[in-house]
Amino acid sequence: MAKATTAKAPKKVKKAAKAVTLKAKSAGKKTGKKSKGNSKGAADALWKLAENPLVGELLAIGATAAVAAIAQQNVGGKGKKGASSKVAVKAAGTAAAAAIGQRLIDEFTDIKKASKSKPAKA
Repeated sequence: MAKATTAKAPKKVKKAAKAVTLKAKSAGKKTGKKSKGNSKGAADALWKLAENPLVGELLAIGATAAVAAIAQQNVGGKGKKGASSKVAVKAAGTAAAAAIGQRLIDEFTDIKKASKSKPAKA
């Protein structure tokens, strides 16, 4: 004869901890009004800055340096793809920042030299 099995009590499931939500305190009173005209002035200033030839040149220099750094890392080569991609992106960002920084230093140096060599006439 087979033994009769007794029903086992179900295991108790631990309840998940309640999610805690944090609210940041506001810095001041909110009036609910949107700023008028301020965003238009900021957008105009941004467009004027983007139209400057020096900004375009800096972007081109940075992009060229980034592409060169990626090509130098040989991303399509051996090893882990994810790890080499991270290294290549980091190298590209570093190269772009260095190239842009050097170009800005050169520009300011040229301006200083020009201002010292030509005294202002009254």
